[in-house]
Amino acid sequence: MTGDLLAGLSAPSAEALADGAVLLRGFAAADAPALLGEIRQITEQAPFRQLITPGGFRMSVAMTNCGAVGWISDRRGYHYGADDPETGRPWPAMPPLFRELADRAAAAAGFPGFEPEACLINRYAPGARLTLHQDRDEGNLSHPIVSVSLGVPATFLFGGLDRKDKPRRVRVEHGDVAVWGGPSRLAFHGIDTMKPGHHDQTGEWRYNLTFRKAL
Repeated sequence: MTGDLLAGLSAPSAEALADGAVLLRGFAAADAPALLGEIRQITEQAPFRQLITPGGFRMSVAMTNCGAVGWISDRRGYHYGADDPETGRPWPAMPPLFRELADRAAAAAGFPGFEPEACLINRYAPGARLTLHQDRDEGNLSHPIVSVSLGVPATFLFGGLDRKDKPRRVRVEHGDVAVWGGPSRLAFHGIDTMKPGHHDQTGEWRYNLTFRKAL
């Protein structure tokens, strides 16, 4: 699948990560100011928070959600819910721009017809990281994951189907979009410890939008 994709895109625009996984360089750059504006509106309704893992540890990454359901971590485990547990209200609706971008990126990576119900929004400060994990809480794993990077660059870790597989270390920058599905849908992935930096549009922060077909 990835080979067919790369044959149809210019070399600088797409980078194969694995079978079924690709990094679309700068794919969301033109939309970035509008995306960041939508994030600001979403977080006025559902502020960023650092979730607690089932083991009782506080995540270093700040998170929130938009869409029909949101991803939640607490003492009960990892799961999706229609309501924000901090406000008791439904998560903010997913902006049309978010949905359109996710569908367009998935199609460019060889996964047409992507209709995400959830968008997990992560905010990384210097020193934050996301350890290797699989996205496996979704009800249908036949759909891809679409991940949009905004702001300060980071090192994206993309491994195999076993946690012990050594991950690739890939620099992701403002506007880059990673898409993985098919044979790579359950690949372990994460973000290495964020180094201090600055971006004109986000200051010291890095934001990440992760779109999922959750139900």
